[in-house]
Formats: sequence, C-alpha cells, structure tokens
Amino acid sequence: MWHRGGHAATRAGAARPSSRRPPRERLGPPQLKAVFTLIGQGLRHRTRSGQVAQTRIAACGGGAVYKQSLGDGTVSADSGGDVWRPAALSHSQIVADPQPQVIQRARRLPERFDAWRAGVSEVFERIDLAPDLAEQIGSRRWFRGMATLIGLSAAALALWPDFAPVAAAPAMTLDDPARDEFRSQMITPLALGSDSGRRMGATAAVVPLKSAPERPSIALLATLARGDSFERMLRRAGVGTTDAERVAELVSGSVPLEAIEPGTQVDITLGRRPQPGAARPLDALEFRARFDLALAVTRDEAGHLSLTRKPIRVDETPLRIRGTVGSSLYRSMRAAGAPASAVQQYLKALSEQVDLDRAVRATDTFDMIVQYRRAATGERQAGQLLYAGIERGGEPATQLMRWGEEGRFYEASGVGEQRNGLVAPVPGRVSSNFGMRRHPILGYKRMHAGMDFRASYGTPIVAVTDGRVASAGRAGGCGKAVRLSHGGGLATRYCHMSRIAVRSGQSVRRGQVIGYVGSTGLSTGPHLHYEMYRGGRAVNPASVKFVTRAQLSGAELRRFRAALANLKTVEAGAALGDLAPTATEAAASEPVREIDKLETPKRVG
Repeated sequence: MWHRGGHAATRAGAARPSSRRPPRERLGPPQLKAVFTLIGQGLRHRTRSGQVAQTRIAACGGGAVYKQSLGDGTVSADSGGDVWRPAALSHSQIVADPQPQVIQRARRLPERFDAWRAGVSEVFERIDLAPDLAEQIGSRRWFRGMATLIGLSAAALALWPDFAPVAAAPAMTLDDPARDEFRSQMITPLALGSDSGRRMGATAAVVPLKSAPERPSIALLATLARGDSFERMLRRAGVGTTDAERVAELVSGSVPLEAIEPGTQVDITLGRRPQPGAARPLDALEFRARFDLALAVTRDEAGHLSLTRKPIRVDETPLRIRGTVGSSLYRSMRAAGAPASAVQQYLKALSEQVDLDRAVRATDTFDMIVQYRRAATGERQAGQLLYAGIERGGEPATQLMRWGEEGRFYEASGVGEQRNGLVAPVPGRVSSNFGMRRHPILGYKRMHAGMDFRASYGTPIVAVTDGRVASAGRAGGCGKAVRLSHGGGLATRYCHMSRIAVRSGQSVRRGQVIGYVGSTGLSTGPHLHYEMYRGGRAVNPASVKFVTRAQLSGAELRRFRAALANLKTVEAGAALGDLAPTATEAAASEPVREIDKLETPKRVG
C-alpha cells in the first residue's frame, strides 16, 4: 500500500539523519511526480441501490487511481468490483503539498547491506586514508598517507608471530612391553654388540652375579693424533702410568718420539687386572716406527718390559713410467699409474722450460722417474720427482733431473731451470715511485731511491729473485731491512720490516719469505720500501727485468752427468713388482704348529 507521510514525518526526518531511517523517495513538482491529496474523506455519491458509496483516490506514479466502496468496507456490485480505475482530475482538484512527501518502500536485507557498504565506501573515499605517496610530496594529503603507512607497519610488527617452536604432537608413551617389542624388531650394528632380537625376560629364578668376570686380555688399536704425544696416547688407551713411561723410554732409545708420524697405529694388548679397580698391565705393544722399522714391546715371565727391533727390508729402486702423451698429458700419465703428486711436479718442472701447449705434441713420449720404496711387508711409498723428460722420434727433446741440496732441476747440459723476470715483493699496489719527491716526515724534497708498496701490517715480503742475504738488521732510516745480492752487480733492499725471517749469508730462492711488512725507521705507516742497485748505484726497480739460470761446471757437472746416465738405466715399471721373500722371511711367515712349540727348548737364565 502507499503511505502518505505528513508534516510529522518530515519533521522526524529533519530531526534525525537520513542514514538512520529507511531510504525514502521524495516526490515533487520538479520531478513531475505530483502528490495528490484526498479531498475530505473522498467523493461520496449514491449507488443504484440507494447506498452511499465512497470514492477513494490514490496517487500512483505520475497520475491518480480510484475505486468505490461502501462505508462498511464492502465493495458495491455496480461499481465494477474491487478494481482500481484511472481517475481524471481537473487542475482545481489537484492540491500541491507544501511539504515534500517521503514514500518509504520496503527493502530486503541484501539491499540494505549493499546500501550501507556503498555509504561506508563513500565516507572512506572522502577521507582518503591511503593516497599515492609519489604525488603531492610534502602536502597534508601526503603526510596523511605517510601516517597511514607508519600505522599499518606498526600494526604489522605488533602482530608479527614470534619464533617460538611449534608445539608438536606429544611423544607416544611407551611402557616396558611396547619398548621390548620395538627393540625385538630393530637392527643393531655389529659395532654396538648386535644385541637385537627377541630375548626371554629374566624371571625370579635368575640370580644376579655379585661380580661379572672380566676378559683375561683386551686387544686395542690406538692412533697417534697430530699434536699428541706418544706417552699421552698410551695412557688414553688404558695403559697404566708406569707402563706408559717405561714404553716411552724404550721406544725413544730406538727412534725419536717426535719422528713418529701422526696417524701411526699402535696395537696394544692389555692383560688381566691384578686386583679389582687396578689398571690392566701391558702385555704387548707393536707398531711401525718407520717405513723400514717395526718395534715390539713385550712382557717377559718376570714381569719386565723389553723392546724388540724388527727391521723391514726395503727396496729403493726408482719407479720409471713412460707413455704416449695423447690428447691430455695429465690423463695419460695418471692412466699409466703415475702418482698425482709426481704428475704435478712433472708438469711444473716442464712448464718452466718449455711451452706445454706448443712444444709438446700428442705423438711425443713422456718419461718420468719418481723416488719409490717397496717394503718386504707389501707397503709402497712414492716420493718426489727425480727426472722429467720428453722424447720425440726416439730422441730426447727435453731432459731435466733434480740435483743439489736445494732440489733444483737441471738440463742434461748442466744448465739449471730458467727463472724469468722478477716477482712482486708484496701483493700491494705502488704508492710512491722512483724519483724526486717531498719527504712526508722531513718536509723537503729529496731523491726517493726506490718504490713504496702499500701493504697491511704483517704481510709477508718475498725475494724478487734468487740471491744471497748480504745483510739483515737495522739500517738507520730504513728501520729493519734486508739486502740481497743477486750476482752480476745487482742487489735489492727491503726496508721498514716489522720482523726479519732470514740471516746474513743465507741463500734464498725467488718467492721465498724474507720478512714481514712493518713501519720501523722513518715511516708514516706500514708499507714496504723496495730498492734496487746496479754496480752500487740505485736504479729504478721498474726498469729492470732479468733472467736467472744456474750453471754447473767442473767436477760437479761430471757427477751430475754420471748420475743422470745411471738414473736412465732404470727399467720402466721394474719397481711395480713385489719383493721376493728371503728364506728367513718365508720361514717367519709360516704358521707355527703346537707340536713345534713343545719341541722348542725353553731358554733358561
């Protein structure tokens, strides 16, 4: 039905905001929605039956409708029934309402929610809480957006989850029967006793022992660690203090304890305890003291420890390996059985003499001889490279042999390995070059007879080439300095060291550490002052580049050539075979029968 609100509805709408009231449709002349008012209680007239009928008029859209009914609410029969008919009114019958009328229409809940959400969205759009911070920087709108960003960030940090561990499911409670069932189905390693499987539980008939019997002897294997002492290793393995000290004294009489290499394994046998709680006595001990010597310590019937030396026969025939270079020299040598360390030494020695990429062909034959030792017990040990050569067409193209105390490689003609150029004394950049400059401490210009290298305190300083230490110590404004003589009138000096690592008269090789960077003498900070002299006069170190080669002559050259000829007589692969055991070694390796032990007379005294 249509409901006509009057002045009271209008006043109520003015008293309260429209947002709290249901939405209403305002109808007025501008919208061509005429509001019709009822004239009195409607038009009255009499029907054919003589009854008084009342005409009811209502506004509908842009026009009016009416229907006739009796006063008691029934519909007259001659009025056409309960039907609304269009009404034709004159302008005099139309009365404008001085107050706008509000027509309320019913809305469902989703429509109300949509209207409320639209209203809230309009409010937030007018507030503009999240503007674009890239626009209008510095304005009130921008600061409002920044405040929103800070607030949201603070809220996010406040609600950030902590790093507490997530609560896991509680562990399953296991009773003794369930634990036994799990244990019966597990697999325990042999190293832990392999005590898995079903076992019968102890009953009341089982009586615990007062003391469990111990093994009469225990065999142990101890390993000498790096930085550990031999005696401390024995005590850690369970050997008593008295026995450990006695064993260390016996072993030191044969080999120095410091010469025993780390990683040496010692077989230890401990006997029965003399009384409960006491340390087990040492019954036997055996280990490999050197590659050619084994030591054994045993306890005699009187209870005294004695040492037995067991020399091991060692063959030191060098190992010679030959083969075709092929597509890869390294792979070919490794495939031929050469040790990796010997291959690296071979490539390094050969690269200092020839260009491996150009001078070595795939059809060439490599020839190398390595120090090699074979023990009668089967162990083998490879040493350093002795000879490196390349053959082409059956003729030697390059021959290098290690010679002298320094272990340099020399050609077959007696010429040593070539050292090209100079190496940088420190890995820093040059901070001051050779020439005139203002002294940073004295304050006036004078000749700077060297080059300054910037380096941190304690950086190692190396010799730029081979030479001999002419002097090492303090040298006035240079502080701690080292002077090297390189032959041919050339010398170098290294100043402002914090520590010197060589002594006067010592021979040094290129790249060898001779000291460490410091700031001694007239220096403003840690650096290296490097000087070079030719014929006693200072020269620019950057302008000197030379090559050093050692040369053998005289008797030493004859000894070198004889050693080279003897070394090349070694057969390729001859050292790979096993050593034939001697009669004594063969007899010692045979098992001893029990009847032979009875027939062997015992020693008396």
